[in-house]
Amino acid sequence: MRASNEQPSPESGDDAVVEFGRTAGGGGAGSMQKEWPNPAKGSFDDVAWEPGVAKPDPILVANGVVRQFGGLRAVDVEHLEVQRGAITALIGPNGAGKTTFFNLLTNFDTPDQGTVVFDGEPASGVKSYLLAERGMVRTFQLTKVLAKMSVLDNMMLAAQEQRGESMWRGLIGGWNGQETDVRAKALEILDQFNMTHMQDEFAGALSGGQRKLLEMARSMMANPRLIMLDEPMAGVNPALTQSLLGHVKRLRSEGITVVFVEHDMDVVADISDWVVVMAEGEIIAEGPPASIGANVAVQEAYLGSGAAALSEELHEVVEHPDHFHDATATDLGGEHR
Repeated sequence: MRASNEQPSPESGDDAVVEFGRTAGGGGAGSMQKEWPNPAKGSFDDVAWEPGVAKPDPILVANGVVRQFGGLRAVDVEHLEVQRGAITALIGPNGAGKTTFFNLLTNFDTPDQGTVVFDGEPASGVKSYLLAERGMVRTFQLTKVLAKMSVLDNMMLAAQEQRGESMWRGLIGGWNGQETDVRAKALEILDQFNMTHMQDEFAGALSGGQRKLLEMARSMMANPRLIMLDEPMAGVNPALTQSLLGHVKRLRSEGITVVFVEHDMDVVADISDWVVVMAEGEIIAEGPPASIGANVAVQEAYLGSGAAALSEELHEVVEHPDHFHDATATDLGGEHR
């Protein structure tokens, strides 16, 4: 249960409204409002606001995860549980160890000690592409699209369990049949992300924000249960930020768990169900967005990099969420820039 001195949680994760040019999976142009239901609502009602707290239904659990570089202990996470079906933000000052921790969770780096469990099965030591096949997919702070391939080819390449081409399969038509299915799925997802008109463009010709959108769309080709986004809004203009936020909320409405690293407190307060704060490699706080700015440990961690500003900004967004939504509402019927 919550401590008696903690404040009520804001409803920043409730069915927020974003303007979309089309509904997910559907066609048609024109601006329309779409409300994405939040299946995670109420999941944290009885969860204490403290580091390492147990969750009702964790999909990802880290125990004693440590990573050292020489004499520097970059990550030292005693315990973390990620609630299934929720959007969890991972924040902290620069150098807090967030991306390193992401790399350890997804096995793009190896911890010196500790274990990670994904959906009830050990994930430690499992190759990252095998984790992707099991449903844990991540994106990167610097997008990894293949610049000299088309948007559609980038999508198709991300499909899981492709059998590949061979002379025998070519003779019996097995590859052609699979390629048709993969192409159809890629086009369906591009339509959901309003990127169908970009399918033949080289990925290298896209803007930074469009590449972020493409990478998020590519992740859906793996049929993920957990998507981990490393600073998905970094370098993205406000209009496209609203587009990305809407897609993240749509993923949650489909039952997909999202964990993301972010520095923008507006974004954190707008879409997060739960916030985890790191500093100097450790988790120093957990709780709903409204609780974080007032947390003494968090304020101390941000001293010298805007502790007071962090608290004031979070409070402003929580108290006046409509200001954030109205400022840059997006019509996805137009072209992404």
